[in-house]
Parts: sequence; structure tokens; C-alpha cells
Amino acid sequence: MAVDLLLGLQWGDEGKGKIVDVLTASYDIIARFQGGPNAGHTLEFEGIKHVLHTIPSGIFHPTAINLIGNGVVIDPAIFKKEIEGLTPFNIDIKNKLLVSKKAHLILPTHRMLDAASEAAKGKAKIGSTLKGIGPTYMDKTGRNGIRVGDILAPNWEEKYQNLKSKHLNLLKSYPEGTEMSLAQLEKDFLEGVALLKTFQIIDSEQYMHSAQKEGKKILAEGAQGSLLDIDFGTYPFVTSSTTTAAGACTGLGIAPNQVKEVFGIFKAYATRVGSGPFPTELFDADGAKMAKVGNEFGATTGRPRRCGWIDLVALKYAIAVNGATQLMMMKGDVLSGFKTIKVCTAYKTASGTQDYLPYDLTDPSIEPIYTELPGWEEDLMSITDEKAFPKSFKQYIDFLEKELGTPIKIVSVGPDRKQTIFRG
Repeated sequence: MAVDLLLGLQWGDEGKGKIVDVLTASYDIIARFQGGPNAGHTLEFEGIKHVLHTIPSGIFHPTAINLIGNGVVIDPAIFKKEIEGLTPFNIDIKNKLLVSKKAHLILPTHRMLDAASEAAKGKAKIGSTLKGIGPTYMDKTGRNGIRVGDILAPNWEEKYQNLKSKHLNLLKSYPEGTEMSLAQLEKDFLEGVALLKTFQIIDSEQYMHSAQKEGKKILAEGAQGSLLDIDFGTYPFVTSSTTTAAGACTGLGIAPNQVKEVFGIFKAYATRVGSGPFPTELFDADGAKMAKVGNEFGATTGRPRRCGWIDLVALKYAIAVNGATQLMMMKGDVLSGFKTIKVCTAYKTASGTQDYLPYDLTDPSIEPIYTELPGWEEDLMSITDEKAFPKSFKQYIDFLEKELGTPIKIVSVGPDRKQTIFRG
């Protein structure tokens, strides 16, 4: 049985959590394949807003199994808080949530190193969420990391102390250090580890292979967005994992020839949190309106998101890198009330017009070239059928679909799971 993938095509915050929640009823297993608690997947239904950071977004459905894959990095303290936050909802969490033995752990000193490193960069900081993600992946690739399976060994704390000592020595090289309290972080960490041990910790790749042989329907869930990919994103203003479709293979043990549908999610406009290039960013009333109406604040950090018009140069690039087969457009409702909608279809550069993503997006000569489309005044949030779409909104979707060369199968017109319209 083939595996379907779902991932973001912009700089994250596209609305992946909502769509995973909507689609989960059609799948047996939801498997998260990369990232860590730097993710914030927001789900809203029955008048309640939920934000997940490590746990897959299918957890609220009674039948689906949710797997935290080997490509994920886990902070046991944050994991514990997430589990506690789910307690009121009577979820059979111990039977519904599985954790890979090969997933790496975020240590308290990883978070301290993250904060000290970012502070040392000054104005050149990359906009880290300060969750310890980068240092954890550095230890993973440096072959120093501690994996979830290690906590099952009787002498695992010896390994922890050795790595902690190494980190503390590294921290001495940062003159400003960090104000974080190691004692409190360590207390929360060890309590989280104790809870993590009570869950089903498995050989996840073997589990996935068996599930495929049994004909189980599997949806792989990505975090962050394609333009934050460590290889293909706007480096160095990126995350530390493979956020593109290839990450599902390395983060879950899925063979490339087993991937079927690749669902690419994008906003009807564009946003970015933290530092880094953003050619279509708006600094005017239109940008402020997008931020206000779209409630554009980071689900993990609470930081305001930068807003701008949709960028088809970047979007086409992300579609190509991922091999996206279907698109889902989120937050179309936010653009209601704009008299004119702008769409970036190319860049003006020092060497001429360019319709593909350049190596260095920070080049100051880059200017977006826009096509203008008529806006719409109608409120979209109560619409339940695409036949009721305002004419200009339909024109906008049709224009994007034609330019991107990929069908837009889902349109979201509000945060609730019911405000999701399947096209065609």
C-alpha cells in the first residue's frame, strides 16, 4: 500500500494541522516525519482551538494510530505538557500514540546552546524558535545524540551526563551565555523522560513496513515548510531538517517508490516568521490587514508573522522539489475586502527577468513582478460549496491553478474543520 505525504510549500504556518485533522478519517496511520517542538500545528473544532507541537495532528480521531517517526526530535518536557493538555479530551493516548526508538532527544543543554548561539549572532540571527532544534540535529549528524531507545537502557543517564558535560564546555565559548536555569530545565526534562517511558516505544520503520504489507492507509505529516528546508530552503534562514517530500523517506523509512500522493499546502497569501528574505513582504496597510484578519502570530513562539502577497516563483519551485500532485489553498477568507489582489509571477533582477528561484534570495536587486486581479468583498467563512464562491475568488483560484499547473483540490475558508471545501 502506497503512502501519501502532506507538507507545506511556503515558510511554514500554512495550515497543515487543520488539513491533517480533516483528512485523518480516511487514514489508518498518521506519521510525523521531521522537525520538533518548533512546529505549531493548530486545529479548531467544536469551538475549541488546539495547538500541537510534537504529536501528529490525527490524535483527536478515535480510530487512527499516530506515530512520531525517527526523523523527529523530541523534547520530553514539551511532550509531557502536550500529553497533559490532551487529558481533558478522553483520548486513549497510550494506545493511539507510538514513538520511534530512533527519534532523537532534545536535552536541556541543547536549548541553552540554541539560545547562546542565536544571541551571539546579534543582528545576523536566523530567527530560531530557541527550542534546541539546531543543536540536537547537529549532535545527530555528529553521531553524539541520544535517541529515545537509549532511555530504555539501565545506564542511559551516564550517556546523558557525558553529553551534558560536553555541552556545558561548549557554552563557555559564548561570552553572553544564557539566562536559562539548567536545574529547572533538567527537572522538567527528567519528568518528561519518565512519562515518555510509559508509552509504546517501537522500531518504527518495521512497524511502517508491516502496516504497508497489511494494506493500511498511511499519511505522512510534515512540519515547517519547503522554503525552510535545510538543502532547498532560503539558506541559512532555514530549519535543521528535511522539510520536503524526501524527508518522509529518511524520517519514516518509507521507500521512494512507495510514495503516491503528495499534498502541498499553501496560503492564499504568504507569511514568514523570523529573519530571512521575503520578496513580496508588505510594510503597508495591506500587510497590516492580512496580519490582523489572519491572526498571524506564531503558534509556537507567539511572534508576529511577516505578511505579503503570494509568490508563485517560490511556490512553483516548492511544487517541483516535492513533486506535489494536489494543492490545498488555506486562508482564502483573509483576502476578502481587498479591492485588488496581487500575485508575484516573476522577479526583476540585475540580470533581467527571472521566473525561477535564485540561489541568493537576499540579493537586494530582486523585485517582485506582479499581476493584479480583482478582489472580492464577500465574506467566505459561511460558504460550504464551491458553487457559492464569489466570481473574483473563483478567478483567483483558477489563475493560480493554471500558473502552478497543479490542481487545487481543497480550499479553506476559515479555521474550523467544517470550513473546508473539497473541489471537484
